[in-house]
Amino acid sequence: MIRHILPLAIAGLVATSAMADTMKLAVTTSFENSGLADVLLPAIKADTDIEVQLLVVGTGQAIRLGEAGDVDAILVHSKAAEQKFVEAGYGTHRREIMYNDFILVGPSSDPAGIAGAEKAAEAMADIAESQAPFVSRGDDSGTHKAELTLWSAAGLKPATFGDWYNAVGAGMGAALNTAAGLNAYIMADRASWLNFGNKADLALLFSGDPILFNQYAFLPVNPEKHPHVRNDLAVQLETWLTSDSAKGLIDGYTINGETLFVFNAKPE
Repeated sequence: MIRHILPLAIAGLVATSAMADTMKLAVTTSFENSGLADVLLPAIKADTDIEVQLLVVGTGQAIRLGEAGDVDAILVHSKAAEQKFVEAGYGTHRREIMYNDFILVGPSSDPAGIAGAEKAAEAMADIAESQAPFVSRGDDSGTHKAELTLWSAAGLKPATFGDWYNAVGAGMGAALNTAAGLNAYIMADRASWLNFGNKADLALLFSGDPILFNQYAFLPVNPEKHPHVRNDLAVQLETWLTSDSAKGLIDGYTINGETLFVFNAKPE
């Protein structure tokens, strides 16, 4: 009996050891749709021996997963929501990692004439005035929150819009597919747009307004709230995400010669 028990016990220890290097990270659909995860995850595994399991959701859902202790950390892009997460004690801190920008995409014929707008809010007002089809993520994601900020800046409320406004309650890739099918305007992050294969007749029509700045941050879940979370692995992952290795991969990730993200993590 002892000869059988010992190998089983050893096998159990080996399995436990292997599991100890697995952590759950909630990330935005825009991060996943960009293709950057396919570049970073193998390097993280090779350098740290951490197996990162991604839960791909909108920023709002990622934050709720963190609040519930269902993940060990989150990587999202909505500063106000992130600050509330930390202030409420659900996250230990907020660490900026990289940024890109939001853009306005629409039919190449540009029926609302947004390509000539000086500000993003002006472009949104032009879309509303023309009542040209517009697709909204409508999913409480970081992109959706940024879109709502732009409507507000334009003095407009989506609740008052007609059927030209399509809130799809979907991730970035699915929303872009819907926009392509409807030949509609949409707000997207630049990385997802560049990596999107089904552009149909859509074109990038407006960008460059500082209000479209899109910062991504890493937030470990607080082990004082949820003692079971792997804060040790989250700390290791943060160290890697802010390293020169990560900087090289993030800054070096391009599609057709265009950079998708810019690393801007600062030393502690």
